[in-house]
Amino acid sequence: MAYRSLHACLLDLEINGHLKRITQEVDPDLEMAEIHRQIYDRKGPALLFEKVKGSPFMAASNIYGTNERTAFIFRNTLPKVKKIVELKSDPTLFLKNPLKYLSAPFTAITALPKKSWKSPVLFGKTTIDKLPQVKSWKMDGGAFITLPQVLTLPPGEKHIMKSNLGMYRIQLSGNEYIQNQEVGLHYQLHRGIGVHHTQYNQSDEPFRCSIFIGGPPSHAFAAIMPMPEGMSELTFAGMLAGRRFRYQRKDGFIISSEADFVITGVIRKDLKKPEGPFGDHLGYYSLAHDFPVMEVEHVYHRKNPIWHFTVVGRPPQEDSAFGWLIHELVEPLTSQEFPGIKEIHAVDAAGVHPLLLAIGSERYMPFRERKPEEILTQANHILGKGQTTLAKFVVIAAEGDVPILDTHDTEHFFNHVLERINLTRDLHFQTRTTIDTLDYSGSGWNEGSKVVVACCGEKIRELKAELPPEFELPPGFSDPVFVQKGILGIKAPAFTSDKSYLNMDKFCNHLELYATYFQNHIPLVILTEDSDFLAANQNNFLWVTFTRTNPSHDIHGIKSFIKNKHWGCNGALVFDARKKPHHAPELEIDERVAEKVEGIVDKIMK
Repeated sequence: MAYRSLHACLLDLEINGHLKRITQEVDPDLEMAEIHRQIYDRKGPALLFEKVKGSPFMAASNIYGTNERTAFIFRNTLPKVKKIVELKSDPTLFLKNPLKYLSAPFTAITALPKKSWKSPVLFGKTTIDKLPQVKSWKMDGGAFITLPQVLTLPPGEKHIMKSNLGMYRIQLSGNEYIQNQEVGLHYQLHRGIGVHHTQYNQSDEPFRCSIFIGGPPSHAFAAIMPMPEGMSELTFAGMLAGRRFRYQRKDGFIISSEADFVITGVIRKDLKKPEGPFGDHLGYYSLAHDFPVMEVEHVYHRKNPIWHFTVVGRPPQEDSAFGWLIHELVEPLTSQEFPGIKEIHAVDAAGVHPLLLAIGSERYMPFRERKPEEILTQANHILGKGQTTLAKFVVIAAEGDVPILDTHDTEHFFNHVLERINLTRDLHFQTRTTIDTLDYSGSGWNEGSKVVVACCGEKIRELKAELPPEFELPPGFSDPVFVQKGILGIKAPAFTSDKSYLNMDKFCNHLELYATYFQNHIPLVILTEDSDFLAANQNNFLWVTFTRTNPSHDIHGIKSFIKNKHWGCNGALVFDARKKPHHAPELEIDERVAEKVEGIVDKIMK
């Protein structure tokens, strides 16, 4: 269905039993977010908040709350967009099956942005403080826009196809922002808008920016979609919507005609103010740091607009559906973007960016040992391109060693890797490099390390979920629990300072007594404050292990060595996944608020 507005989408969801209205007044300060979280956790419906305390506007969330609902929203357009992506990955498909792909070029051409003369979004004007001031977590620095579509153009450029549409979080209130006059924008210089910022710094032209909220649901998704080279986000929004992206120019700004709200303003080239804290998708707070400020000029809205928001936090969350939809669309492009790579998975449960699992290709070389060679080149390509540069851990296996290998089956994938990894050879570190700005596990802000873990060949060990006979832990360590065969969690003393790393040396030295057993049966040991929590489920293992470790500092080994600058070990890997003093606080719900909204949630879920 080609939705002309967010309202049309919500009405369609309601008619088909996918949406519930909340008619009583709800406070946007923590309460709306808590209702959203509880409904999402119970795989509940999309939500329409009809009365938002302190605002005259309604708000909607959780419309992408399940993969099934996301597929329903785009049920008429997703197959058409898939055809275009398939043709881009292999143009010869058109010759092989012209009838199947006959409509694809027409779909792409008719999705080009369209200039409109009338814009529903220009119906009325308001101020920033009248917008729903949604605060998701108790330590958040203020209210944020969590599904913004931020559009900018390079200096001197007027052509709409040269624009960048991205999703960069916007802080509406709090900190040092002047109410109704300033908002904060969180983005890095390597992003599309950051490139524009650098260009404007070398220009006398004001850095105009437009922020869209709401509109057809494809627009928000287009702002987060990693676009294939040469494809505009606005064209993609049109294709996925089944309706061209309508826009208008007003006072030098691009206006999304069918958005629910549009905020226009000028980004100050020379001014930064603290932005944050903000409960982020790694499951921790990204702390307050200086980021650019936009001076607000106008806040437009359509008649009876709906404020579209989501709640960000430890995954899975609503935005996990974005990852699912991205995978559905770009899977055919994987081998084109990364030659030799058959499959790649940014693991949602590990916070998306920290952990990538991949399957590469290793050509068979007769009369020599089958070992990681080509897949190392492929892994480095992954770490050198686009969003995947943010990964800390790339775990890559070679295709062909087993009949079926799936990066989305994480338990089986780790089992496969741990059965084959040669710990003296197959870990490759990059130290003193950049990591995701939101990841505080590193040695400094945006500073840390990366590691490629590669495996190829036959099984070299039999994994077990049992400890060696007469096994004893050193003093202070306790509660050994298996996550799965070959992965052991152990409770360790709290990490208090860098001196705590000395405990790691003592621990590894102690386990040398069992080095052969661990090498043959338990190649991965995770130290944490709560081993029962770690081992409770696969998501806990992935989250704790890969969000709290900095490879260069936190990977240790039994009988470790350095030879010709290469690190390895002859026993087991030991990951120090304890919380460190420099880590950001993890997100915790407000129990008082959670209890307060239980009645509303129970009523919705009846």
